[in-house]
Amino acid sequence: MILVRHGESEYSARGVMNGDTRVPVALTERGREEARRLGEALEGEPIELCVTSEFQRTRETADLALAGRDVRRLVLPELNDPLYGPFEGAALEEYRAWASGRPSSAVPEPGGESRLALVVRYACGLRLLLERPEEGILVVCHSLPVAYVLMAREGRAPTARVPLAGHATPYPFTREELDAAATLLEGWVANPTW
Repeated sequence: MILVRHGESEYSARGVMNGDTRVPVALTERGREEARRLGEALEGEPIELCVTSEFQRTRETADLALAGRDVRRLVLPELNDPLYGPFEGAALEEYRAWASGRPSSAVPEPGGESRLALVVRYACGLRLLLERPEEGILVVCHSLPVAYVLMAREGRAPTARVPLAGHATPYPFTREELDAAATLLEGWVANPTW
C-alpha cells in the first residue's frame, strides 16, 4: 500500500483548515503539478485500487496521478480530515494553540471532533484497508492520518502535535507494517497518553 497526502490545496497554501466535506477546496496549480509528478513516480507501480477520502482535493490528486490508468476507486470517509468545528477555515496554528493545552478527548464545540475520536476513526480506516483483497492500493488522504501511520510504523504513539506530511509524497507500506501501525493506534486508544 502507498499512502499519500493530497497535493497542495487552496487552503493548505494559506495555512488554514478544512474538515467540512461540503466546502469545496481544490488543488492549487502547484498542487496539480505535484499530483502529476506523483503519477510519474507511481508509473511502474501495480495499482489495483485507489482509495480516497471524501474531499475534493484527494479525488483531484488521485485523478491527476492516475490519469490514463484504469484503476478502480473507493471512497473511505474514515480517512477524512478532522471536523474542526469553530476552527473550520481558521489558521492551523490557531487550532494547534487550542489543542496543545487540552486532552485528546477535548472536542472543539460546536461540531468538532476530538483527536481521540479521530485516532479511533483512522485505526478503523486502516483495518478496512487491510481487509481489501487487492495487492496494490494507493491511498490518497490527508496529512494527519499519514503522519500518525508514519509515527506508528516507527513505534511511536500519537502525540498532541505531529509533523505535517509532504504534499503528494508516496509512503509505501507492507501489509505487515500497516497492521502493526493499526495495532499500535488501537492500543493507544485503549489507554491514551494525553
